[in-house]
Amino acid sequence: MAVGQVINPSHNSVMKTISRVLIRRAADRDAAAVSSVLRQAFAEYEPLYTKQGYGATTPESAAILVRMQEGPLWVAQQEEQIVGTASAVRKKTGVYVRGMAVLPGSKGRGIGRLLLETIEAFAAEEGCKRLFLTTTPFLRRAIRLYEGFGFRVVDDGVHDLFGTPLFTMEKMLV
Repeated sequence: MAVGQVINPSHNSVMKTISRVLIRRAADRDAAAVSSVLRQAFAEYEPLYTKQGYGATTPESAAILVRMQEGPLWVAQQEEQIVGTASAVRKKTGVYVRGMAVLPGSKGRGIGRLLLETIEAFAAEEGCKRLFLTTTPFLRRAIRLYEGFGFRVVDDGVHDLFGTPLFTMEKMLV
């Protein structure tokens, strides 16, 4: 896969590309597409979530706009289509990774890894030494991605999302 970097002169930040996929900060106009990516990416798992847990995992556009105010949200864009997303929130204990998803037809192309690399670079810029996230035991493919990126299961954090089981994973940054 060809990997390159594109400098965004208006924000002086690095945006990464892989096989013609651009990782960039989301704009307000992207909220509906981000919501759609989350719904499509998690649709096959909906029966395994509680109704409220699934709703929290696949928020509507208005909630996406709120997330953008809480911390950076990135999109993976291939040509004109948003095919992936992830967001981060700075907490006292590190950077919390949330809302990470890649469209089913775009999985296996390294997009998830690029999103994680982008969040890790953000954490480094923020001076954070820890990334952490919560996930459900049935998201096996995502768990393998997180483990391959250096995340490990830890026994802290919330263990339940409106009745859907959760566990926490963390990656300590050097």
